[in-house]
Amino acid sequence: MRPRTLDEFVGQDHAIAPGRLLRRAIEADQLSSVIFAGPPGTGKTTLARIIANTTRAHFIAINAVLAGVKEIRAAIETAQDRANKNKQRTILFVDEVHRFNKSQQDALLPWVENGTVILIGATTENPFFEVNKALVSRSRIFQLKPLGDRDLYRIAEQALSDPERGYGKLKVKLEQDALAHLVNVANGDARSLLNALELAVETTPPDRQGAIYITLAVAEESIQQRAVLRQFSIAFSYMSFVDRVLTT
Repeated sequence: MRPRTLDEFVGQDHAIAPGRLLRRAIEADQLSSVIFAGPPGTGKTTLARIIANTTRAHFIAINAVLAGVKEIRAAIETAQDRANKNKQRTILFVDEVHRFNKSQQDALLPWVENGTVILIGATTENPFFEVNKALVSRSRIFQLKPLGDRDLYRIAEQALSDPERGYGKLKVKLEQDALAHLVNVANGDARSLLNALELAVETTPPDRQGAIYITLAVAEESIQQRAVLRQFSIAFSYMSFVDRVLTT
């Protein structure tokens, strides 16, 4: 149910609405190193996947927790080989980039500096406090915000109507109060909403006519605890905001 294009992506209009810098860079395939910072479920990994689907650059994805120096060096070697043989750029997506240790940072930093790889980092932490300062200084920071209720309603509607990647082929009847409960408890987290919706649909047997009724009781069982978004406030001076955070 993940969106595949920017037009399918819901939310974060301050960063990727038509005409915004990030969207223009993605559509022109001229992305420089960036870090997406925001709470869980706000679209950081999804944006990276959309870039992977649209770019002509080679795309490599790693997780900072699971990938060691060996994997980073292998990615760099691949990037060098493609640049030398095909003149092709390489984008390296690092999920949980704030979890990089010093050895990992030292292995990656020179290659970000010289342009061998274009870094896309994703973090739930304040990058100015938790991410290597050298990586931050060579990247543009985009803050992704918790999704609004209207965004979550749209995401749920997309999931229920999409016949290919959602439940459009099924007769899902989602009661309005059930949907309202899911949106309320998801609290700006699209992943939490979609996981709950999937659980509700997949575990509810259809009636004799093949309809799957998602009632408020089913919704309450499917998402039992209100998602608590960490207080995500990037605290830095006005000049740092102007210089580093692009919202236009």
